[in-house]
Amino acid sequence: MLMDDQKRGVVIPEHTVPFPASISIEARVALERLVGNDGTVLNTGFVMPGPDDYGGWLRIKATVNKQYAAAVKGLTGRLRSTVETIRTDHATIHVATPEAPFNMDRAFIDFHGGALVFGGGDACRFGAQLQADQHGVRCYGVDYRTPPEHPYPSALDDGLSAYRHVLERHAPENIVIGGRSSGGNLAVATLLRARDEGLPLPAGLVLLSPQADLTESGDSFETNRLVDVVLPGSLMSNNLLYAAGADLSHSYLSPLFGDLTGLPATFIQSGTRDLFLSNAVRMHRALRRAGVSADLHIFEAMPHGGFGGMTPEDRELQSEIARFVKQRWGK
Repeated sequence: MLMDDQKRGVVIPEHTVPFPASISIEARVALERLVGNDGTVLNTGFVMPGPDDYGGWLRIKATVNKQYAAAVKGLTGRLRSTVETIRTDHATIHVATPEAPFNMDRAFIDFHGGALVFGGGDACRFGAQLQADQHGVRCYGVDYRTPPEHPYPSALDDGLSAYRHVLERHAPENIVIGGRSSGGNLAVATLLRARDEGLPLPAGLVLLSPQADLTESGDSFETNRLVDVVLPGSLMSNNLLYAAGADLSHSYLSPLFGDLTGLPATFIQSGTRDLFLSNAVRMHRALRRAGVSADLHIFEAMPHGGFGGMTPEDRELQSEIARFVKQRWGK
């Protein structure tokens, strides 16, 4: 007989999850690259500090951000847009301008990923340029403040400040806002707070594998654990660090649990191997229940964040995003 504190569930015998033949060769290579010869997911060696280890977070944050900067440095040659960094209140925004001619009325606001802690600076700037190039409009990359120095609600304050800045320069029907992973969390949370403060909402919302539930209550946090070669396990330590004692289930921290009424049409993406698959699936259903038009795109065997950008599946995803964004702008 099971004790009250024991989980009831399905017992799965130890087995190897093979790389499927149902994806492109490039995607399969991307998966294989992140797994050792013994079948161990390489990213399991990347261990986050405890939420109270301030010094440990500072060290790992500096290391990861250097790695991000080095990774994007080699890709800058493919960028065509120019970028200027500005500040508004506490918010740092990288404003990327595409090559002329472009539609000056329209704007894309981009929230970078990075587990609520990493991904600012050069990586955020590069992401803004990528979005400007892809959509042919000015992109505002929000380089929001992160813990341990700046826990919640600093990032959300920055998101709202950036949104106000863009609203002063672009009509809401000409704005699309998007975010990947933790950036997806902040994109939705920013709109919930903007709505609560009486601001008009944008034309569209793009959520790529959104970290919509910081309580990590979804099914895929168990079923895709270690199957996701990019994000093989829990980010709870990051979540607790970010929240700084605030309730993880509050809608500004876990937008999945908020009142989503009135949000703009939304594009949501995930993959069958994504640890955050349940976030995407549940957010899609929550938006639909709230009367919001929402499209859900699930890619075969795709881990968290995609296959790395160079596969047919990644290119197909980018085409789908571009199609959605153009539809929201009416072109």
